[in-house]
Formats: sequence, C-alpha cells, structure tokens
Amino acid sequence: MEPLTSCNIHQYLEKIRQEISFDHSKTPRLNQTLLEYLDMLKQCLVMECVGRELDTAMKWIEHVKQITEVLKSKLGLTGFTYPREFSSFISNPLEHLKKKLFNYAYDLIRGKLSLEEFQRRGAAAVRTSLRTNLRTAYQIWGLAAIMLLLANRGYEVVYPEHRYLSFDRSGKQKLGIIPPNVVLFNIRRGFISIFHEAPRPLCWEDTSDLQRIWGLYTALRPDSMVYGGKVMNIVDLNSVPPIKRPDIILEFKELEEWYTRTRDLKGYFKKPLTAEEWRSKWIEGLYTGLAEVLGIQRTEVKQRVSEGTSLRIREYQLVKLYYSTYKPQKMILVSRTKMPKDIVTELEATGIVVIDNVGFDVEKLEPVVDALDRVASYEGGNRITISLPIETVKLLTSAMEVLNVENPELAIHKALEYLLDSESLKRHKPSHAIDRDLQRS
Repeated sequence: MEPLTSCNIHQYLEKIRQEISFDHSKTPRLNQTLLEYLDMLKQCLVMECVGRELDTAMKWIEHVKQITEVLKSKLGLTGFTYPREFSSFISNPLEHLKKKLFNYAYDLIRGKLSLEEFQRRGAAAVRTSLRTNLRTAYQIWGLAAIMLLLANRGYEVVYPEHRYLSFDRSGKQKLGIIPPNVVLFNIRRGFISIFHEAPRPLCWEDTSDLQRIWGLYTALRPDSMVYGGKVMNIVDLNSVPPIKRPDIILEFKELEEWYTRTRDLKGYFKKPLTAEEWRSKWIEGLYTGLAEVLGIQRTEVKQRVSEGTSLRIREYQLVKLYYSTYKPQKMILVSRTKMPKDIVTELEATGIVVIDNVGFDVEKLEPVVDALDRVASYEGGNRITISLPIETVKLLTSAMEVLNVENPELAIHKALEYLLDSESLKRHKPSHAIDRDLQRS
C-alpha cells in the first residue's frame, strides 16, 4: 500500500474509491490494500475526534494496571475479569475505538452514508465509547485502591473462593440472585461485602416472572454498594426499590466539572411489558424498544405504557437521588477533581460525604476505608474461612499429631487454650472457656 503523507480522511476515501469494485449484488470486493486504506480512514477519524485524549487514556490505563497488579499480589488473587468493553479498551484504546466505526465505514464505502454522515455519527460513537471507558477505568481504580487499603489493614478475600476477582457482572444473575463481586474478611472486624454496578435485572421465563422483577429494570444504579457482614444476595422484591438497603454507597466521578453535566430521567415506574410483548420486540429486532424497557430509549414503548414525568437534572443532583432512594447509612462521593464549595456544601447538607481532588492518590481514600471498616461485621458468616501459608499448615499438622486429634479446629483450639493458660498471657486474658460447640464436634 502506498503510504499517504498525512492523516486525511478525504485522501483515504479517494484512494478507496479508486481501488474498490463491486460484484453483481453491489457487495464490495475487499482486498488487503483496501482493508488497510479503510483501517487508516477509521484511524484518521479517531485521531481527529479524540487524538489528544488518547494520551490521557493511556495514563489512566497505566494507573489501573499498576493498582490491580499490586492488589493481586497483596490479596493473593488468581486474576481479574473486566467488563467486556473495558477489557478490549484497556488492551489497546486506539484499536478499540476503531472497532466502533466498523459498520459506519462499511456503509460509507457502499454509498449508504455520505462522508459527512460518517464523520458525524462515527465521531459520536467514538466519543461515547471513550467517555464510557474512562468512567469505568476510574471506578475500577477507585475500588482496587480501596481494597488495597483494606488489605493493608488485614482484610482477605473469602469470596469468590477461586480468588478470581470480577469487576463486571456478566452472567452473575442467571440464578435469580444478585451476588457480590467480592467479600473481604478481617479476623478482628468481620466481613465487608462489595457489589459493583449491582442493581440489574434477573433472569425470567414468562410474564409473571417479568412483572415480579420489573423493578430491577428501572432501579437506579449507583457505582458500588457496600454491606457489613457476609451478604450473598441483595434482592428484596418486597421493597421499593427491590434491593436490600446498603450500609454504604460509593459513587466515583472522573470528569472535569462533572457536576455541570445533566442527565435525563424518564419515569422509571412504568407499566411492565408482558413477556409476549418483550419476545415480539426481540424477534422483530427492535432494539430501540428493548432499550426503552431498560430505561435508555423512548421510542415505540411510549404508545404502549404510561410513563412518569421526564426530568432533566444535574449529575450532582442524581447523586442526591441515589441517597434519598436507597437510604444507606452513609453515602460517599469520590471526585477525581476539585469541586466548587457550594456544590460540596449542598451535598454535605443532605448527609453525603464528599472526598474531592483525589486524582489517583491512593492515600486520599483512607477516609472511605475508615467508613467501610466501621460497618464490617460477622453477620452472615456461620463459619469463618482463614487462609494460611503452607508453612503454617505444616505446623498445624504437626500439632495435630502431638495433640492426637484429627480435627484441625480442635488442634488450634487446644493449642490456643494451652497458650492462654500460661502466666504471661493470663494478665491479658485472665479467663476463658472451651467452646461447647467445638467440644460436641
């Protein structure tokens, strides 16, 4: 392929038109040279739209990679899973954004889109994708940083047991529950259960199922919900919203002047569609109708369901709405940038804790960790799982032989009982009793 001297969409489009041919059905015949020109055309549009912001994206990605690697080592994790879109983005931001132009570029060379339409629609897709992925990047960095600080205080992962931490919720709710992303445990404090991007629809089979879980389609979705204790399901279909009341809500804001942005809220207590209506829309390929069911679009469903009042509110007002809707013990807003005093004052007046100008400074999240540590509890944990290094396990098996017991719990109990009987430890713990449940075991 003959290289062009500058990244100019018009030049590459002209090269494509000179090279391209069509078969009898007007389908383009694409050879390697044309594919390379087409790839460069897409790259030109990406660089034209967000070229300067790609450097920022790379820096943010580096922050995410660094914090997750440290967290992996500290908590002894097997690995991570990210949301599918972000997983593609973090591997190569430029290539990911070019993928968003695939259909538009194909329609351009077929003549279905003009160059102006290609640039307008393609630019919107690229900017939306970049903005969404940067938001995900900061959320993941924030959560990983908080978990790292908790790990520094002695917390360990007890769920998932395979220690493969998921920052996404893909497939998590197929069993009809909303499970946590991670449960951490501290032997002195108890459990902390973290649900990221959690209120989402459950699986359903017919109209009665859909009507029962409809509230999960319209539920507001804060970034993270935190519960003290070991909480394995937060669905509560008897309440509105149908989610167990969280102890803490965490909301992360990554943009400069995010508080000036607005959001459209349409009535989210809409009349449920029947399963038959839903299925009909799916078969007909009316994705816009499906998206409306999810509270995203407002097209065909308008004629079939009664909607509530539409509202346009600012992002910081949406934070207040999360707080008033879910009524957590505490809500904490983490802002990457400095916020105006009047906005901070307004949020704090409603009871929301604001931590701003955080950037990517892990230590600035210590107040968040203080709050999480305070809600930790042993509730929901009938048995406590403690991970032990191999050398400690070998010492335990030796102790079992010396004490002539087969139960490792009994061996630990007897060894600790012996230690606590020593005069040096009696001053710290003068009395103790053998656990009756352990004696019966």
